Amino acid sequence: MTLTVIGLALVVAALALALMRERRRLRPLEDLVEAMEKVDLSSPRLHLPASIDGVGETEEVERIELAFLRMMRRLEAERRRAGSAALHAQEEERARVARDLHDEVNQSLTGLLLRLEAAREAAPPELEAEIAETKALANQAMTELLSLARQLRPTALDDLGLAAAIGGQVERLGRGEIETSLAVDGDFSSLGDDAQLVVYRVAQEALNNAARHSGAARVEVRLRRGEDGGVVLEVADDGRGFAFDESERGLGIGGMRERALLVGGELTIESRPGAGTTVRLEVSGESPR
Repeated sequence: MTLTVIGLALVVAALALALMRERRRLRPLEDLVEAMEKVDLSSPRLHLPASIDGVGETEEVERIELAFLRMMRRLEAERRRAGSAALHAQEEERARVARDLHDEVNQSLTGLLLRLEAAREAAPPELEAEIAETKALANQAMTELLSLARQLRPTALDDLGLAAAIGGQVERLGRGEIETSLAVDGDFSSLGDDAQLVVYRVAQEALNNAARHSGAARVEVRLRRGEDGGVVLEVADDGRGFAFDESERGLGIGGMRERALLVGGELTIESRPGAGTTVRLEVSGESPR
């Protein structure tokens, strides 16, 4: 009986020792799984934990890490490729609409103005004021249409560069009742075309929001190169602000976020009622890991 108990105790001890060794052997794999689960695939850039570096404690863990790194790099490259394609498709559609507005609608308005002028010469004097008012409305519509066409197709970005193109937007806003300022730090000529286009569009949307919705007296725009070679844009106004449950009501915030994601950028918005709004876009200059 005593020998049997001793034998069972030895068997239990051996099993416990084997289990402990197996747990120690599997611990690096469990750590790797926990680290992999923390990767946020919805993040603009794939921030991998420092522990996932392709060097594992065991051969199995190292092979899994290397395979995971290759997969994530392919995912990031594909996401950037798809983002660039989507961005170009959006801009091509905007350019097509701009051409249609300029070539077709603008021609129709020009024809309308010519007909109004001919009607004015043949009309009795009592209709002259009404025809003149109609011509003024047609001229206003033509001016607004051409302005919209220019916004849809940002030729200034290609012709003048990012800083000057944004400066033109700020200058146009400052011609009204809103006081504006622009601070630029750095050279943006080496920035990728897609990144420049997204920064321009976000600045355009943020300035339009400030003009139409904020009731701001002053808007400040800051544009600088980031420490990693990227770009940082800030558009701040002293307007009425908004609560975030109102943020999707015609403010274009969803569109700005979508554009930022297409180039791996991060868009943050700080606002509350009565305290103004700050739109901040940061586009990294780093290559994906």
